[in-house]
Amino acid sequence: MKKTIWILLVWMMVLSFSIPILAVERINIQGSTTVLPIMQIIAEEFMINHPDVDITVSGGGSGVGIAALMDKIADIAMSSRKIKEKEFEKAVSRGLDVQEFEIAKDAIAIVINPANNTLDRIDSETLKKIYTGEIKNWRDLGGEDRVIVVVSRDTNSGTFEVFNEHVLKGSELAPEVLLLASNRAVLDEISKNTDAIGYIGLGYLSDQVKALTLDGIEPTHDNALNGSYPISRGLFLYTARLPQGAEKQLIDFVLSEEGQAIVEDEGFVKIK
Repeated sequence: MKKTIWILLVWMMVLSFSIPILAVERINIQGSTTVLPIMQIIAEEFMINHPDVDITVSGGGSGVGIAALMDKIADIAMSSRKIKEKEFEKAVSRGLDVQEFEIAKDAIAIVINPANNTLDRIDSETLKKIYTGEIKNWRDLGGEDRVIVVVSRDTNSGTFEVFNEHVLKGSELAPEVLLLASNRAVLDEISKNTDAIGYIGLGYLSDQVKALTLDGIEPTHDNALNGSYPISRGLFLYTARLPQGAEKQLIDFVLSEEGQAIVEDEGFVKIK
């Protein structure tokens, strides 16, 4: 009996050494909450076909993702804006060879609660006056005598920076503007507050909110792709070097027909 047990133990040891240990390659992706839903699905699909790769995807904002890339915390940064010149120069000073990959197009839609019948359209100048505090009441826009609840993304957000560039043009937000950390948070606030106005990416549009025509142009996929919508933009991935191995395979997948179908399924505009 003891001899049998000993033989079994020996065979177990032999088998344990003969079975190859699967090396796992880990990829950490951080950044834009606009790009986040795209990359979450992309990562899930990629890992199904690549069980030797473990991908973590988290938000925080475009600025956070690019900073994490430069600090070598993230392998890939998601951004809903192009990298700034000062960020690129900082990366170069750290010996990084930053690579940019545009993966989708988007439009920043101006949204209000569906129960608010005051507006169907707005112009950029009026929008700026709302966000800087010059216009504070729906009455001034033809609505009821109610205070406008102005909702914005926080300043780490690439969505905010694009909005700032095209609408605020560097002017300060009014102190009472509510700053939220994600597109989802803005969507939730607008959907439950009939006095609120805010802005979100195309992929977050739903019947919970009403999108306004801006400067006579609707926030549609076609208008985002051709750039006619006033607040159109690209969505990007950044790497610290020319991607290799699993990183390259992942980015190739995003840009493939299957990956671009996921972009479209998530409500954004495919570029291929």
